[in-house]
Parts: sequence; structure tokens; C-alpha cells
Amino acid sequence: MLESLITSKTRLKLLLKFFLNPGTIGYLNELSNEFNESSNAVRLELNRLAKANLIKSENDGRTKVYQANTKHPLFKEIHNLVKKNFGIDLIEKIINQLGDVKAAYITGDYAKGKDSGIIDLVIVGNRINRNYLNELVTATETAIKRKIRILILNNEEYENLKENLKLDKSLVVWNNKNNIAKKGKKIK
Repeated sequence: MLESLITSKTRLKLLLKFFLNPGTIGYLNELSNEFNESSNAVRLELNRLAKANLIKSENDGRTKVYQANTKHPLFKEIHNLVKKNFGIDLIEKIINQLGDVKAAYITGDYAKGKDSGIIDLVIVGNRINRNYLNELVTATETAIKRKIRILILNNEEYENLKENLKLDKSLVVWNNKNNIAKKGKKIK
């Protein structure tokens, strides 16, 4: 979807990386390797996005790190476009219809802003109708053309496993207050 609007593939990858999960930070060489692009191409696009104030940067020793500028007036709109591109908006709708959900997290590649084709979703709650969930997931997978892997945990299982799940590096798509939580390291 966004590929038809944004012609620079590198710029698109950067927007997806930083605007899917606002807590994501990255540095030039890491991004260059991840995107399999030259560091000059990535640097050029990082500079353009920084000049537009869509991302911000900070020196961390000898390394410059980048992160989405959540205070930019267009941040929310770009964030929502990226979520729609990945199908995250449909996943939020699934969770809304399940009942007693305490939290839901996207983990793995999508939490890092990488479109691998498989969305890993951890749902925490009690009395979740698994048959209904499977119907919703099947319909959503067809709509977004991506596979959704789900791990359902009750509250006790969640407490026992949360350290191993590394949810601090995940994208929170739902919490029991019905809003999106913001996590991650912040650049000043």
C-alpha cells in the first residue's frame, strides 16, 4: 500500500521501522545491514527524515542513534498509516471482540519494524473463545496477506513467563485500559 505513495524503498523501510513501534531506536550501520542497503543510501534518507523533523537523533558515544519524533504534528497519522500497512489495525479489532483480554503484544520481527510476513501475537487474558479467535485470525490473514501466530496466556502463565517472552522489546497493541501503551527507550 505505502509502496505506491513512497517511491524510495529505503525511506519506506525507515518509516516502517521507526513509526510502527515508536520506542524503536537504530543506528546507521545496523539499519544498513538490516535493510541490505548501502550506508550512504540509508544516511541520505535518515538526513531527509531528520531535516523534516520526523525522526530525531542523538549521539551515544561515537554512534548516532535515531528514533521517531513522537512530538511531530504528523506522527500520529504516519503511525496509523504504518499500522494499517502491516494490518495492525485489524489485529486491534480482533482483540476488541475477544472478551476478557488484559493485554496483547506483537513480538518478533514486527515489533522491530520488519515485515517478515509472520505476525507473532501474545494475548493475555482469561476465558478467551479460541474458536472465535481462530475464525477472526483466518479472515484477517486473508485480508492482510500475512500469517498470524498466536500465543494465549492466562494471567498466571503470563506472570510466570513474562521475563522469558522479552515483552519489553514488544509492541503493545492492547491493554486493559483500551489504549495503546508506549514503551521503549526515548531519545531526548
